[in-house]
Amino acid sequence: MRLHRNLVYTTIDSLNAIFNEGEYADKVVARALKKDKRWGSSDRKFVAETIYEIVRWKRLYAEIAEVKEPFDRENLWRMFAVWAVLRGYPIPDWKQLEGTPERKIKGRFDELSKIRALKESIPDWMDELGVKELGEKVWATEIAAQNQPAKVILRTNTLKGTKESLRNTLMDLNIETEYLKDQPEALVLKERANVFLTDAFKQGLFEVQDANSQLVAGFMDVKPGMRVVDTCAGAGGKTLHIASLMENKGQLIAMDLYESKLKQLKLRAKRNGAFNIEYRIIDTTKVIKKLHEKADRVLIDAPCSGLGVLKRNPDAKWKLKPEFIDNIRKVQAEVLESYSKIVKPGGKLVYATCSVLPSENQEQVEKFLKTEIGKQFTFIKDRKILASESGFDGFYMALLERKDAVIKE
Repeated sequence: MRLHRNLVYTTIDSLNAIFNEGEYADKVVARALKKDKRWGSSDRKFVAETIYEIVRWKRLYAEIAEVKEPFDRENLWRMFAVWAVLRGYPIPDWKQLEGTPERKIKGRFDELSKIRALKESIPDWMDELGVKELGEKVWATEIAAQNQPAKVILRTNTLKGTKESLRNTLMDLNIETEYLKDQPEALVLKERANVFLTDAFKQGLFEVQDANSQLVAGFMDVKPGMRVVDTCAGAGGKTLHIASLMENKGQLIAMDLYESKLKQLKLRAKRNGAFNIEYRIIDTTKVIKKLHEKADRVLIDAPCSGLGVLKRNPDAKWKLKPEFIDNIRKVQAEVLESYSKIVKPGGKLVYATCSVLPSENQEQVEKFLKTEIGKQFTFIKDRKILASESGFDGFYMALLERKDAVIKE
């Protein structure tokens, strides 16, 4: 087990882009992996995993290394040295790693790990917010679970095949998967692999989607032939799942504020063979008004803090700010009030987030039900999913039904 200079240099360059230039970790990692065509799978794995690890543990490593932001290259090397020592790598005889104090690093790790915000490597404000909303005990187990690397979960595209046939296809490519209990379309990768390079992916046989994210479309109770509206479709992971549950029958309207996201969705839909989707950019309020009381099912996959998906987006810990969460709660209330009007009498609405905070979840639903439009809805059920309990992403979903317009005497 030894460190290779070219891989470590790429890691340092990537950390500089993420920490000092505000780039997103997933984009930086994708670029880094294309740097050298001669790299084998173990080289690529080292680069990707090391970048994500140091991003995940940024605060803890910076404290141990006694460096402060903005990090210059010397600081980044010191943080890398902390990672290497804690991971048990022999420190090579390189100029940048001269004088690495191995015993001191291990001692400071033990000492600082007694403070939760440092041990779990999160900002103080996030730790305080988690305790306030979930309580000390639940938050402690939840944030620890959010620091575990995310598993790769596939969702079978049932428009093109079955879970069993997909598993066999992947087995032929030496990609082993396991079924997931109570998840009709999910397969879990036994080991990480770049599934996007496979013909199975290019043919649209599956999408990569977290196990708990896959529960949302099923929660909507969609049927073939319905008119369904996904109001915050984004690049469309849940939209495509809905299309497959509708068996391409009926009308599925995918809406978003950003045309670029809907363009991505169009490409994915073509690969998936999902052809019952219409695309609408929400550029004026008229787009929503035209659909008032027209849909059997509406999904509001609301913008949120993303505090349920830190395991797959560790750099969100550093990009997120408390004022963003205050603002996003207002946006959630607005979209609930506005987009709920699309549901027709007798139709159903699902409000979902990838947050674990009650203030973004059940409290939003409770407030909505007291509004003028909210009084026209009945709460059916909700589901709060913690990463610490499920092993996957943290999610929330609530199912509401719009009352029939005719009030019987």
